[in-house]
Formats: sequence, C-alpha cells, structure tokens
Amino acid sequence: MISVDRLTFAYPKAARPTLRDVSLRIDEGEALLVIGPSGGGKSTFLRCLNGLVPHFHGGAFAGNVTVGGLDTLRHQPRDLAKVVGLVFQDPESQFVADTVEDELAFGMENMGLPQLTMRKRVEEVLDVLGIAHLRRRRLDTLSGGELQRVAIGAVLTMQPKVLILDEPTSQLDPQAAEEVLNTIQRLNSDLGLTVIVAEHRLERVVQYVDRVLYVSGDGSIASHPVREAMELLPLSPPVARLGRALGWSPLPLSVREGKRFARRRPVSGDCSRVPSGLQGNVGPQGITAGPQPSTGPACSATFGRKGAPALASASVLVDDLNLSYGNGYVVKDLTLSAVAGEILALMGRNGAGKTTLLRSLVGLLPPKKGSIRILDRNVTEEATERLARHVAFVPQDPASVLFRDSVESEIADTLAGTGREGSVEEALREWRLEPLRTAHPRDLSAGERQRAALATMLVGRPSVILLDEPTRGMDYETKELLVANLRRRCREGAAVVLASHDVELVASCADRVVLLAGGSVVATGSAREVLTESVTFSTQVNKLYGGDCLTIEDVLGPQERSHDTEA
Repeated sequence: MISVDRLTFAYPKAARPTLRDVSLRIDEGEALLVIGPSGGGKSTFLRCLNGLVPHFHGGAFAGNVTVGGLDTLRHQPRDLAKVVGLVFQDPESQFVADTVEDELAFGMENMGLPQLTMRKRVEEVLDVLGIAHLRRRRLDTLSGGELQRVAIGAVLTMQPKVLILDEPTSQLDPQAAEEVLNTIQRLNSDLGLTVIVAEHRLERVVQYVDRVLYVSGDGSIASHPVREAMELLPLSPPVARLGRALGWSPLPLSVREGKRFARRRPVSGDCSRVPSGLQGNVGPQGITAGPQPSTGPACSATFGRKGAPALASASVLVDDLNLSYGNGYVVKDLTLSAVAGEILALMGRNGAGKTTLLRSLVGLLPPKKGSIRILDRNVTEEATERLARHVAFVPQDPASVLFRDSVESEIADTLAGTGREGSVEEALREWRLEPLRTAHPRDLSAGERQRAALATMLVGRPSVILLDEPTRGMDYETKELLVANLRRRCREGAAVVLASHDVELVASCADRVVLLAGGSVVATGSAREVLTESVTFSTQVNKLYGGDCLTIEDVLGPQERSHDTEA
C-alpha cells in the first residue's frame, strides 16, 4: 500500500535534514502508531505520505514515496486525496466552510460526487462520530474537541484507503477519545482501512495498533512490534512504565492486560503520604521536596449562590456566573475561586464550558450574569492592557497568539506590550527554546509552537496564569518541563487555572480539580478526590489499583521509582 525508499527531506534553509535515508513499507490494512520526541519529524513524515511534502512546503526532497501506486513527487496532494486522507494536529487550519454539514460535504463536492452519495456519507459520519447534534452548528461556536471530530469526519466522508491522523485525540476528553479510536479501529478491522496515527498520549492508542514507527529526531525512523517498542523506547504509557519497573511479562499495553499483574502485587507506596501536586515535584528521579501551596477555606470551590466565596485574598473569584454565545447558556450559575500558590484544573467533556470560562476570565466574553474578579479587580471594568500586565492566557491554538517572525521577537513583544518585568533570555531558558530563538513560529512543530506560546504569554511572571489544553503536541519529557515550571511559578506566588483533558497531567500537578458538565460544577475537590474511582476521569494507575492511587510513584514509592528510571 505504501512504500518509502531512501527518503531524505530538508526544509528550506534548514541546517540538517528532518528525515534522512528512510526506507519502510506499510501493508494494506495495517494500523501503525508513529511516536517520537516533539519536533522530531513525525508530522513531516506524515505529510510526505500525502504529498504536502514537498509540494506545499518546498525544501530538498530525495528518494521515493508511493501510496496506492501513486508517486507523491509526480502527483499533487489533490490527486492523492482520493487515496489518502490526513487530519492535521491543528484541525482549525483545514476548515473551509462555515457549518459542520457544509464542511463534511466540501471535499466530496470538489470530487463531483452525486448528491445522494454525499447525503448518505454525511449521515453515516455524523452517526459514527456522534456529532449529529452539531450538524447545523457554525464551526466558530464549537469547542476544540468538537472541531477535532468534525475534522476527522470531513476526511472520512472522502472514504480514503489510507487514513492518517496527527494527534487525533489532543483536544478530546477521555470518553470522546475512546469513542473516536474505537471507530477508527472498526474502520481498520472491518473495512481494511490502513490507519497511521501519530500520538503523544500513548495510553489512549497503543493497544489499538499493530506496529510502532519511532521517529527519533536524528532523521531516522525505526520499526518495532508494539510490545517491543514499549519495552525498549523511552516513550511509553504509565501502565507499560509500571510493568517495566515491576518486571511484568509480557509487558501490558492496556489497563485490561495490567489488571492480572496488579492483583498479585499490593501497593507499596503510601498514597495518602504523597498527595498529587502538593508535596514537591515528581520528576525522573522520583519526588523531590518542595513547599506546599496554601490550603484552607480559600481552596474550596463552592456551588451556586449559597456559600459563595467572599475571599478577598483569592486571585480568581467567580460568583454566580452565566455565560452565553447566543440563546443558550454555555456556563450557568457557576461559582469558584483560585488562590495564589495552587494549580486548579478544570475538567469535563468537550463542550462543558471550560474554554468559555477561561475566555471570560480575561474579559473576552462578558458575563450575562454574575461577577468575575481577578486580583480583586472587576474584569468587566478593567482595561485589557491593564489586565494583561498581571494575567496571562494561553489558548488552545498557540498560533492565535504568535504573530512575529521569530520566537524571541514574540517574547519581546509581550514584554513591551504588557509592561511586565522580565527578559527574553529568561523565558527562552525556562522553556528550553534557546536553539529556536530565531525560528519562525510557523516553522515549529506543534509541541515547539506550544512552548513558544507559553514562553511568549508567561514572560515577566504574571500573577494569574490561565492555560487551555497546554499539553497539545507535547511529549512526556516536555510535559514534565511544563509541570516543573508551573509548580515553580506557584511557589513564587502565582495562581494557575488550567483546562485539560489530560488526566495523567492533572493527576501529576493539580492541587484541586473542578469537574464541569453543561457549564455547571458537578464535582470539586483534591485531585485524589475527583480523579479516583471514575470510569472516565481517572488515571491508568487508578484503574489498575483503585483506592486513591493516581500515579506510578504512588505504587512504587519514590525510591523504587528512582531505581527504575536509572535502570
């Protein structure tokens, strides 16, 4: 189905090739997982398979790639679209229509398919992806996760023989991710569709694939059987990392496979002794000491009007808030607070109101009812430029805050525009961006662009940090960097509010979790209270052991975890 022969590719003006002398074959009906460090070349490889490299990106291309008998160098992407469909990691960039239904039909209209065929395919895709209720919605009113499913649907209506997905679950809640991946698995097993997925959240997808392609970052790509890859490579989901530490064989790839081993081993770590996100940092060498953030009455989110917080010391204070984009309420009667020194995580299904709430906290959406106070300032009465001096917001799409021609220019522009005290050099160091300081943001990988957005918006030590899906495009190592930086900011007095579907991230760093549904608070408490004993919002370790265990450290204890890492 796909043949890659001695492929070498370098972007224009690049110092070295992104891909070097790559040869491999992908058979019809295979399901492959492409993994590797952020910025290592995964997206470039995928774009080689549909002709965007080199026809769109330019650069130096050598070797040969054929897909379904079509040479990608001799055929344009529009010709290859009949055989291979690619869903980008930033789905916003591939939309052309205004409504969901029109977007699903657009590609088929370009192919000149009959109206009856188009209507049937649109209906099938709407049902398969569970988005029939979105059919007439405008794309600019959808959540990030809803947009991601629409992007997948737009490709599926074309009925390609090869489906390529770049970070397909990065904006999906756990249940939606499982539903989409189950659908893709059915297309692969029942219809023989060849599926190639690049993904950083391996815990979601590794059990569904036949083979792993490891893009190491040095230009090479190595092929491994799935279990072998999880045993040998530095990237693996929590259940596999735990299995490696405890010598489980065969190495489990899913919670289901890990259950039979977990029953034989009691937990040696003391979950109650190491509250997730409260006592220091969890890094590659285990848990290191660090000061605890403030706790007490100010750390409790409350419900509705009764018991609304009257907390003069709260960095973020939301009282009886109603938000709406039109007739219906997206957020309704919501009350919560966040204080300096803590990380508050907002979780919930796609469309629960997380992004809408964050946008309102920086004045981008005025309340229909209720009040928002940031650092004891009424947000609706505060000028945007004055608010930006103390409050930083990093949205889901990092490209929406990156406008300059280099990373260092972006950071310098924020310092000048907000009047914060800080330096470009400090921000570059904090987010490990020194080698990319002169790079244009559009030339970065998704993970690198996310770090650039974080460095740009968080420069100068803002007192309140608001993050919307901050781990998009991030590998495990970059997530550890994010957690370490956020914890340090909290120790320096910042309050962090982040919206995320990444349960493993939230378990490792959040002090409190607020679970939203339909724009209202349905649960609130510590990470252990909210993320345990849940079918949807719980970690792989919790699904294995239950109780209040959330992380690998809870099972192994810091000393044993440290030995595993060193090994």
